[in-house]
Amino acid sequence: MDQLFITLTTGIANGAVYGLIGLGLVIIFRSTDVMNFAMASLSTLAIYVALSAYGAGVGIAVALVVAVVFGALSGVVVREALIRPLGQGKLFAALVVTMGLSIIVEHLIGHYWGEQPRRFPQLVDGTISIGNSNLMLQDIATILLAAVAVSAIAYLFTRTPVGSAMRAVAESAETAEILGINAHKVARIAWALGMALAVLGVFLYAPKTGVSPVILAPVLFRAFAGILLGGLTSMYGAVIGGLIIGVLDNLAAAYISASFRDTFVFCVAVLVLLIRPQGIFGRQTFERV
Repeated sequence: MDQLFITLTTGIANGAVYGLIGLGLVIIFRSTDVMNFAMASLSTLAIYVALSAYGAGVGIAVALVVAVVFGALSGVVVREALIRPLGQGKLFAALVVTMGLSIIVEHLIGHYWGEQPRRFPQLVDGTISIGNSNLMLQDIATILLAAVAVSAIAYLFTRTPVGSAMRAVAESAETAEILGINAHKVARIAWALGMALAVLGVFLYAPKTGVSPVILAPVLFRAFAGILLGGLTSMYGAVIGGLIIGVLDNLAAAYISASFRDTFVFCVAVLVLLIRPQGIFGRQTFERV
């Protein structure tokens, strides 16, 4: 029972990370119709920048701020320099651009910082005893920070003019423009928010794996499985889907086989998609002919 409790708690912490990254992907996708496959490499770059700042003597909390700000700025730069010039409706071109950018950034990281994995410091050290179980404080901090971040995003989208504008653009960019909403400004905000959330998630996860140019890529794929499970059009679905993936992933590793964990997770995601193609919380869309 103690092992199950630890497995579930760790799974929720991992799922919170997948949920943050998935939420970032969905925010960008709904606002710009672009699936940012460069998110993992750009987040890794932000983590290396934070690691360099930490090595220069700043505290871990300051390093977190550095990483998140760098991630947000990188999102704006990519949107304005690479995605916006493509124009509307160039989905395949945007896909190729983000995948190509991912490869370029990975090589730049390897060239500048090297290919060898590096340890990454925990935001919170130590453990806490609950009954007969010892839980990592880092996992608890991950769950709490993710909850705060998701709550802040929910408030932004439901209670602020910026959130209303972003929801309007997500429904129809053309209609939003007619109503006087600057869709390009909304897109910049979406890319900044999406990347900031992803970097926060990766920052919280990196102490478990260390960092290298490609070591965090599987995290993006699990987050992607989460949004497929929860629904590509649903922000809440991305978070809940990420939590489900995190728990299933940990249960599979603990009770089936660690080498089978990703296969098991994607089998579950595919099964759900076969039954409900739009995901658990996604909306089915129809084209008027």
